[in-house]
Amino acid sequence: MTAAGPPKRPGQGDAAGGERRQVPRKKPSPTRRTDPPEPRARKAGERGSEPTSRRGTGDRQAAGRAGSGRAGKPRSATSGSGTSRSKLTASASPRASRRRPPDPAGLAGLRPRPAREARVVRPSPRRPGRTFRLGGSDRRLRVGFIVVAFVMSVFAGRLVQLQGFDGAQYAHAAVQERISKVTLHATRGEITDAAGVPLATTVDTLAVTADPKLTRPNAVQIAETLAPVLKVDSADLVPKLRTPNSRFVYLARKVPAATWKKAREALRTEGLSGGVLTEPDPLRTYPSGAVAANIVGFVGSEGKGLSGLEYALDDKLAGKDGHMVYERGLNGQQIPLANSTEQDPVPGANVRLTINRDVQWAAQKAITEQVRRTKSRSGDAIVIDTRTGEVVAAATAPTFNPNAPTKSTAFDRVNRPLQEMYEPGSVEKVLTAASLIDAGYVTPETRIRVPGSLVRDGRRIGDYWDHGTINLTFAGALAKSSNVGTILAAERMPMQLQEDYLRKFGIGQPTGIGLPGEAKGLLADAKDWNSLRRATISFGQGLSVNAIQMASAVATVANGGVRVEPSLVKGFVDDEGKLTPNPAPKRTRVVSAKAASTVAQMMEQVVQGEDALSKKAAIPGYRIAGKTGTAQRADSDCGCYRGYTASFAGFAPADAPRFVVYVALQDPKGGDNSGSGLAAPVFHDIMAFTLQKYGVPPTGATSPTMPLTW
Repeated sequence: MTAAGPPKRPGQGDAAGGERRQVPRKKPSPTRRTDPPEPRARKAGERGSEPTSRRGTGDRQAAGRAGSGRAGKPRSATSGSGTSRSKLTASASPRASRRRPPDPAGLAGLRPRPAREARVVRPSPRRPGRTFRLGGSDRRLRVGFIVVAFVMSVFAGRLVQLQGFDGAQYAHAAVQERISKVTLHATRGEITDAAGVPLATTVDTLAVTADPKLTRPNAVQIAETLAPVLKVDSADLVPKLRTPNSRFVYLARKVPAATWKKAREALRTEGLSGGVLTEPDPLRTYPSGAVAANIVGFVGSEGKGLSGLEYALDDKLAGKDGHMVYERGLNGQQIPLANSTEQDPVPGANVRLTINRDVQWAAQKAITEQVRRTKSRSGDAIVIDTRTGEVVAAATAPTFNPNAPTKSTAFDRVNRPLQEMYEPGSVEKVLTAASLIDAGYVTPETRIRVPGSLVRDGRRIGDYWDHGTINLTFAGALAKSSNVGTILAAERMPMQLQEDYLRKFGIGQPTGIGLPGEAKGLLADAKDWNSLRRATISFGQGLSVNAIQMASAVATVANGGVRVEPSLVKGFVDDEGKLTPNPAPKRTRVVSAKAASTVAQMMEQVVQGEDALSKKAAIPGYRIAGKTGTAQRADSDCGCYRGYTASFAGFAPADAPRFVVYVALQDPKGGDNSGSGLAAPVFHDIMAFTLQKYGVPPTGATSPTMPLTW
């Protein structure tokens, strides 16, 4: 018999190799477990991490039983690992057992414990929200009263603010909403000729305006009503009538009063007059059209001078605008009895010119026709009163109509008599002759042996006609316009003295006429002259002038050697017609009266006599002094001479000069480019008209004769 051993535990086999019965592992519940993850497995020989003091007695006993039960039996890896896990399980506290449940496969010989289902954690039910209850009727009344009282206090505070603190501000804003301020344009001063005939004046017209705040609802209907009367496109009016954030727009400018009357009646018929208004909008007009247009100039759409005297005298012509402030009603019209203030405008000054409209017209007509006939680039005609220096006419062609300046080119609008420079040619020989005679270097009878040409600084200079050596007097050299004879006479004078004379004649100096954009011409200093420059200056090349400058220089000889600064403005006229004249022009003695008279007689030889070069300038019954000019034109495009300037300057009566007429044609075409052939006939027409216009009678004297050869 064998001794009975301790009873076998379920799942424990015999030592001699009996099978171990496995305790079936209960399938884990699918519900979510709240146990923490298992700690990592210990390595062989590693002690538990939990302190021994925390292990219970039952744990130690269970561990002892497990060790005795396995004595003498082979140990598998499974059992070994199971033992380790059993220790962890046995030593764990109830809280630790929840963290790591025992592994039944590794607990051989231990009493199986029933599997413990994982605890299902369910969310606790939400507590129902508390219901706010006002309580009894008294409480509800109190709350309602408080709310109403609060709202009423807000309204009361706002009312106090509006009527008390901000009342004045809002009242002012309400008034400002009805206030309109209208500019009262000052009447621009007139520009008249010497006799008071208007060359530029102002007529009353209106600007049609709108208040978009009032016209916006009926913009299309208003536009369609106004368009045919105002001669504008309705599509252009609609956006203006709907302009946002605006109480004022222009619909049309410079509208005659009769046109506005028709437009107003059309609006009233359609019941659309509200919001469409007018204000004064004076229109600048030029009754004589192109007459003196380049001198007078023109204004822009806002009434500001843009060229000519309109620009130069804009401050005096414009005056000072006024204004009117008034209250308007719902329809935009002025409230009749409401307060209004008005500051009257100050009208501009009226300007009286030295120009005579009739002479200007005659000069304009003559030069325009000759420019057309000769196909010239341009032409100028100047008339000056020799006694006063006043410019009686300053015509140029082509020109423009100042009533429609945008329809012309910029070239047409240029004030060429003052702004265009050119080399004058042989007309300048008059100044050379006066200087030489005044300085005593020559007389009209001075004999000069004139070769066919001269060479100066390597350049050959000749006359306009081929000839051998000829014998001319100084008067003959001027009468026949000999370049060579003039050079030989001029070389007797020091260069510096020659320059001084020319500058006193006004060459290379501003005319003093006061218009913007004047070209003062060019005259080099004598220290920079060489023999060639001095030679060419003597006969009118190598220096430049403008037309008024050249006319004024010749007028100096006609005025007995005294240069009177040319002028265009006689003075200013007030509303009562009283003229305040401009200061007297500056007078400068250039040559003696005797020298001037001598040169005048020499100039008569150019027009009078059978061999005269410029018979076309002669006027029956009058003694005429004149000088032709034919100069090469400097072309800035090529830096060379190309084309010609044909000119003629003269005065009459030669023995009692009253007027100087100067004519210049730039780059004429058609063969003849001489001053005697092209410019002299224009001189004749203008001078004859001027003498007749002013009633200047012939003196009845006979022109003297001078020896021209020897």
